[in-house]
Amino acid sequence: MNELRAAVVGVGRLGALHAQKYVLIPGVKLRYVVDLDQTRAREIAAATGAAPLADYRDLVGQVDLASVAAPGVTHHAIARGLMESGVDVLLEKPMAATLEEARDLATVARDTGRILQIGHLERFNPAIVRLRSMLKSPRFIECHRLAPFTERGIDVDVVLDLMVHDLDVVLSVTPAQVTSLEAVGVAVLTDQVDLANARIRFADGLIANLNTIRVAPPRERKIRFFQHDTYISVDYEARRIQVYRKSPPPAGSAYPVISAEQIDLGDGDALMDEIAAFVESVRTRSQPKVSADDGLRVMELSERIRGAIQIELAAHG
Repeated sequence: MNELRAAVVGVGRLGALHAQKYVLIPGVKLRYVVDLDQTRAREIAAATGAAPLADYRDLVGQVDLASVAAPGVTHHAIARGLMESGVDVLLEKPMAATLEEARDLATVARDTGRILQIGHLERFNPAIVRLRSMLKSPRFIECHRLAPFTERGIDVDVVLDLMVHDLDVVLSVTPAQVTSLEAVGVAVLTDQVDLANARIRFADGLIANLNTIRVAPPRERKIRFFQHDTYISVDYEARRIQVYRKSPPPAGSAYPVISAEQIDLGDGDALMDEIAAFVESVRTRSQPKVSADDGLRVMELSERIRGAIQIELAAHG
């Protein structure tokens, strides 16, 4: 098995975690960590055995694959440059700062034959993986993602920063087109929208209601599914599933039986699973689990939500 040469571009909190995971994957050698902050780059390089760089363009010809965990507004330029130079890319969310940029990245991936996996981490959450076998045509999905304020991610609004996680999960449940949506948002502590609510109707009848706030402690990351005779609640962080099922009434009774089940999935390591899946796609030249088209679908819906929020803000100030 030929050793794959890896790099991480952007080694803030999340990028440093990417670097640590690459070190642990057999058949992969973390060669470089890249960051404009050279003190930070040297720190992570020393901890992982990689070499520090300040410019991602210096990776050309030196690596086979790279994670891009730099600020979202830089994703397009970095991912495009790497793919055009022959590097496969695991691109952290958001896929890009604009829909036009995201579409361009999907085109570049197709034209160059590069693997482009989008970093929607919840797809690899053990609870979401387990959930798949339980879903049978859900009719309503309710999402709550609340986080205390931090300076991380505020280069984009809360839709691209946080809501995209839940949008990806919702879109992975249904292939149907969106037929209508309503959305509202408020800029609370930044110049960007920090609170957003979106209600989305799909052509198959599914309705999803998403609430995302990045200025509201304590943290909450839950998604709930309602389908015929079953209610499923998933706690992303606790990796816990609660299932309530309705069974027919027993003989002589007029009331159905409600059974409850709690499934604890343990700690798991979604990021390691995500990166390992990316490495496998690179080795086998196979479609990544979260493809560029998947990421583009999230970006297209994100853009519609952001547009609806701007219309609402313009109408009501």
